[in-house]
Amino acid sequence: MSDGDGRRAARVFDALGSVYEQAFAHSEAHRRSLEWLLGRLDPGARVLDVGSGTGRPTAETLAGAGHHVLGVDVSPVMVELASRQVPGAEFRCIDVRELPLEEGSFDAVCVYFSLLQLDRTQQRETVGRLARALRTGGSLVLATVPLDVVEVDAVFMGQPVRVTSFAADVLVDVVAGAGLTVLAREDTLFTPDHPDAVPEPHLFLHCGRP
Repeated sequence: MSDGDGRRAARVFDALGSVYEQAFAHSEAHRRSLEWLLGRLDPGARVLDVGSGTGRPTAETLAGAGHHVLGVDVSPVMVELASRQVPGAEFRCIDVRELPLEEGSFDAVCVYFSLLQLDRTQQRETVGRLARALRTGGSLVLATVPLDVVEVDAVFMGQPVRVTSFAADVLVDVVAGAGLTVLAREDTLFTPDHPDAVPEPHLFLHCGRP
């Protein structure tokens, strides 16, 4: 994703704002994923939420359980919403590619549907950087739409987007290449609660850093 693509992504999610939260609020797979993560965290864990959106449900759930959450998002509107809705977490408006990450500095990383507007090389590089930011024994949860597509122009909830993704088994290889072990996986079909939405496959990978 170029800087121009980053601005385009920001515009999309600025436009969606709280509508995005409402559309995905009934994702039971997302909530199961968070429950899996909560079960692996020690008290007061440090968690990075990549593409934190409105802060709900991820940052809100984790902060509510007493963990220290840093959420990052390219959308100023989303960051403002999240800061207001989840005052117990910290949010920064920054592209994850530009976020300084020290090795072993987080107990967990959440990446829920936030890589889809990066190209494949950048997705691999980002997963690698995030894996290195985990402490030994840390957890990474990665969710995506597992399609074999490269820079496909589409409409998402009424907004134009350009999407790149991996097929599910290839993404598993990407995660393994970053030094992570897939401990659990869920494949599901989900339809966002929005008049322009269509059913989409969702893949949740629950990973650990050995």
